[in-house]
Amino acid sequence: MYDWANSVYSLVITSAIFPIYYQSVTTSPDRGDVVSFLGFEVVNSVLYSYALSFSFLIIAPLLPLLSGMADYTGNKKIFMKCFCYTGGLACMGFYFFNASTLYWGIFCVVMASIGYSGSLVFYDAFLPEIVSADRYDKTSAKGYSYGYYGSVLMMIVALVFILKPDAFGFADAGSATRFSFLLVGLWWIGFAQIPFALLPDNPFHRHPGKQKLMKGYYELVKVWSSLKENRNIKFYILSYFFYNMGVQTVMYLAATFGAKELKLPDFKLIATVLLIQLVAAVGANVFARFSERRGNRMALITMICFWILICFAAYFINHEYQFYAVALAVGLVMGGIQALSRATYSKLIPQNAIQHASYFSFFDVTFNLSVVVGTFSYGLIEQLTGSMRNSTLALASYFVVGLILFLNVKSKEITRSHH
Repeated sequence: MYDWANSVYSLVITSAIFPIYYQSVTTSPDRGDVVSFLGFEVVNSVLYSYALSFSFLIIAPLLPLLSGMADYTGNKKIFMKCFCYTGGLACMGFYFFNASTLYWGIFCVVMASIGYSGSLVFYDAFLPEIVSADRYDKTSAKGYSYGYYGSVLMMIVALVFILKPDAFGFADAGSATRFSFLLVGLWWIGFAQIPFALLPDNPFHRHPGKQKLMKGYYELVKVWSSLKENRNIKFYILSYFFYNMGVQTVMYLAATFGAKELKLPDFKLIATVLLIQLVAAVGANVFARFSERRGNRMALITMICFWILICFAAYFINHEYQFYAVALAVGLVMGGIQALSRATYSKLIPQNAIQHASYFSFFDVTFNLSVVVGTFSYGLIEQLTGSMRNSTLALASYFVVGLILFLNVKSKEITRSHH
């Protein structure tokens, strides 16, 4: 249910409606797509990807420390709540973002992103604590599926308001859009109350003493040294860094690609994004079954190869139906690769470990850094070469490197099937 709650942020805010709203309020007749920020003249889409990168740079050094503290005190839920409320309130803050409040808008972009990625570490770390290892794949996939369905529902509600603003008493589509951001925040915080009520408070019954920060740091050091000795986890994290760089960048920037390179109208882009979500929900379950039969390793190798083909296909797209075909392919492997990456990592964590938040903080910091490098390099290549198509080739190379590294992960936990 936490996937159901927070996925509205990743769909409505990061992928679909907010980027389009942001483009329209930051584009002016006299200055085009250039905005002035902190004394710099910068292209609006570049500023947006830099703001996202910045949010991940803030959260990356913070998370391991906080997760060490959470492991030491045994209370992940408090941390998860703090980040969840930060993100939800920032989404509500978008209600006040318009052409004259650029700084406020960028501030909310950063805070919402911090809230989202921060809460995920503590949430993901519950996976090995609430189900047994043979159910990691299915449970992880189920979470992602719920997330995709929930976010599509919220998205449809938002679209109804935006497309028929007068029917609901809004002055124009802009105010209806801002109202939908308010709903996203309420949905996220509201539905999060279900997992907050049901998740265990302190599953290992830890009774902390003083010096939580220092002790948190020690928990982290313990996990770090075990990671260094564990060859499989080490290669897996490196591999994940590269292939996830590709996955996340495609998700964050697919709509922008369609708008800029193919000049597709907004409603077609949004329909495409919705389609991707629904296909992804199916994809997550299909690949969970595939991994049950053939093991996680085979399933992940298959998906990474599929992604490489997608990136090359994107480079040659010049027709809208080709764009839809590629989008369908993205949907199929997007849900699968995310759900299985999380489940595979759970299986690689030593069975006797109890510092799950610390282990997952390395996983999620890798996730965040890969988003920074991915979105930043994508924007940079577009800026240097003047075309997003060249950026898609760079993404293909990330997947190739990820695949080569992943072939070094030979843990029996992820090669055997459950049949």
